[in-house]
Amino acid sequence: MLIFAQFGAGRIGTIHAANLATNPATRLRYVVDVNPAAAAALAAKHGAQVTDVTTALGDPAVDAVIIASSTDTHAELILASARAGRAIFCEKPIDLSLKRVDQCLAAVKKARVPMFVGFNRRFDPSFAALHARLAAGEIGAVEQVIISSRDPGLPPISYLKSSGGQFRDMTIHDFDMARWLLGEEPVEVFAYGSCLVDPAVGKIGDTDSVMVLMKTASGKLAHINNSRRASYGYDQRLEVHGAKGRLMAGNRTATTVELANAASVSGDKPLYFFLERYADAYRAEFATFVDCVVNKKPMPVTAHDGRQAIVLAEAAVKSLKTGRPVKV
Repeated sequence: MLIFAQFGAGRIGTIHAANLATNPATRLRYVVDVNPAAAAALAAKHGAQVTDVTTALGDPAVDAVIIASSTDTHAELILASARAGRAIFCEKPIDLSLKRVDQCLAAVKKARVPMFVGFNRRFDPSFAALHARLAAGEIGAVEQVIISSRDPGLPPISYLKSSGGQFRDMTIHDFDMARWLLGEEPVEVFAYGSCLVDPAVGKIGDTDSVMVLMKTASGKLAHINNSRRASYGYDQRLEVHGAKGRLMAGNRTATTVELANAASVSGDKPLYFFLERYADAYRAEFATFVDCVVNKKPMPVTAHDGRQAIVLAEAAVKSLKTGRPVKV
């Protein structure tokens, strides 16, 4: 039985706490959040206690932590958890500053604690199956990766102001997926960005619509397209083209029922948001983290993976500002 302390009782924290509660190998002991009411509600729901960081990490019974708090708190909590010798599950990104990310990686390495970064999309059943078939050689050598990721609607401007920008907040998932599917590190990044959804986004110095091109040393290519608005739902699709064929993974819908009549052929729209779309992925990633900690297995998504996604995000930001490709 792994005993957990969780930092963060918001939307993503609620998801992780529920998955923790239903896993027979884990128990939630502490919840820590700057919002006392949210912490109390989540703790009461899962039989945990509300406390502070020092108390949670000072309890020798705590084996591991979930860091699901705001991005600006991640680095300090990673450093404190590493010093306390706790296994770490941290939501993306590790931090918005690459220098700070490197400090975290150094601390984790020094403490010799396992750390997992929450790139949950790797654990989506369809995406995971595509990757497994890719690794089995079904389409031969990878040549092109195409990732489409579009949110159903724009987040509040108040959120965007502190998000770190679209590349660090939204595209970071796709940077990780691209690395995972290419099987090589991109060495060059070129990015376009626009404000097509709401002019208010541009006024805070951000974008809401981007396209990114990347190339590896061997010449493999990746294309990412993001939009903060998709009128038809949460659009999440992958395509990998190889020397011997193509693999695709499409959107998930509420049902597979299809109507065909004289006017048209129609079906359900994609699931509306990430909470529904990636519910299975969140369960699977947490179960994987627990299995790795208990059985001392290597983490499939490491702190290094978290770092490399930030490196690509920084390159995209620089490319957007300069209008030129950026060497990584």
